[in-house]
Amino acid sequence: MIGVSSVISKSILVLFIPVLLWISPAHPIKKSNKAKIDTTKNTYANPVVPGDFPDPSVIRVGSTYYASGTSSEFGPHFPLFVSKDLINWKQKGYIFKNKPGWALSSFWAPELFYHNKTYYVYYVAKRASDKVACIGVATATDPEKGFTDHGVIVDFGTESIDPFVVEDKGQLYIIWKAYGLDKRPIELLASKITADGLKMEGKPFTLLRDDAHKLMEGASMIKKDGYYYLFYSAGGCCGLRCSYNVRVARATAFEGPYTYFEGNPILTANEKWKCPGHGTFATTPAGKYYFLYHAYSVKDNIFTGREGMLDELAWDGKTGWPYFKNGNSPSIYAEVPVKDTRQVLQNGLTDNFTKSVLSDFWQWDYRHSRPIIKFKKGELCLTGEVDSVNHTGMALTVRPQSGTYEFMARVLNTNSSLKGLVLYGDVNHAIGIGVTGSTVQLWEVTPKERKIWSTADIKAGGYVWFKMTVQDRTNFKFYWRRDAGTWNELNPASQLYDGKSLPAWDRSARPGLHQYGKTDEQACFSNFKITFTK
Repeated sequence: MIGVSSVISKSILVLFIPVLLWISPAHPIKKSNKAKIDTTKNTYANPVVPGDFPDPSVIRVGSTYYASGTSSEFGPHFPLFVSKDLINWKQKGYIFKNKPGWALSSFWAPELFYHNKTYYVYYVAKRASDKVACIGVATATDPEKGFTDHGVIVDFGTESIDPFVVEDKGQLYIIWKAYGLDKRPIELLASKITADGLKMEGKPFTLLRDDAHKLMEGASMIKKDGYYYLFYSAGGCCGLRCSYNVRVARATAFEGPYTYFEGNPILTANEKWKCPGHGTFATTPAGKYYFLYHAYSVKDNIFTGREGMLDELAWDGKTGWPYFKNGNSPSIYAEVPVKDTRQVLQNGLTDNFTKSVLSDFWQWDYRHSRPIIKFKKGELCLTGEVDSVNHTGMALTVRPQSGTYEFMARVLNTNSSLKGLVLYGDVNHAIGIGVTGSTVQLWEVTPKERKIWSTADIKAGGYVWFKMTVQDRTNFKFYWRRDAGTWNELNPASQLYDGKSLPAWDRSARPGLHQYGKTDEQACFSNFKITFTK
């Protein structure tokens, strides 16, 4: 393995409230790196994992990099990405296809770790028995074939989040954030864990204490040249009022005492990216350190969520303190980590349902729905079981990678269930267009009601195509047509729909396929396509 030589990988969480006003970053705007991009080789553009990918963790094992991030209230849990060069990432399933038995919700901040030929993931979830956030642990011999859960490893006070695991002098330690829901100051705590990585041992101790109320969290660590460098995020992580930034402290012993860097923060906002934070480090074979972290696009913000960013860490030869090579704000363009590699940018996703399994990029709200999916050649049939608070129905969704996009699909069958497209924030915030019987409906679900905005009558029989467009994050339009016909626009009172209320506080709203009705009246689809415009 080589996760980060003497590096130690990461963690974080989320604590905020939704606000539906555009608010500028709380930290000063820094000038961004606008170096020209070589579109053939040697330069990459951020983000390297576009779309909602908060709290990323990264390791390198041999020549392969693995990364995962927060999935929050969407299942399956914790998407797994694989790369050979840190800039081109391909999703290879999820850490958990099914929810671990002890866990209830809030799947945050997975921390990948490799030790004794075993892959570990330390992760946050709220416990079903008491809704307290705890840290669980799971293992795998091959991360692409799934993990075996071993239950809770850290149960401490009212909240334990943002795990990070490090080996020092043959001893394993776990670091986490504590007291986030208490009246006392937040602390970054640490504890020894057993050699198999599955249990705590000894008494927890303090690494850093948040006396200045900077809301420290998302710790990661690098040991270099006799110092332990403890990186962490300060400020509010999430939403329109976020104020995240990255800071560092160091000590000559793991237990401390730690000295804060006078030049903090070492990574903060610029005119294109805001609230950078919560990441971990990986080394290249050449020994360079790279930080995989998240940040919000200033333009798209909560509508694409916290996106996966990459920047190189460097070291001051005189003082030993770290700094980011391309400045103290996220790079727009930067030199590739591996020479003569080229970043391949995608502008969309398609699914023609030719496989008998669901493609890796699909997710759903696991708290309030359980999808029932059947495949035929070139066809997906969707229905699902929903709970009593779910007035939206079954939504099978993807992560948007831009604030401007369009998506479409074809409905293949006729019955009384509503079948079509959806833009899904959560169970109480959704809008879509679909067909029931011979009637096309434009509908919306809010916390107060389920409302039908507009309808159109069509002749029974034949396929119906649906399309939704999202322009500049919040302006939506809705269309339908017969197989060989022209697009018919169906909008509320012929106006653009304003979707500011759709995103949840810690994740973007998701476009996708929709079925609303009885479980025996499925919705059958073909030709799903989503196209992103930057």
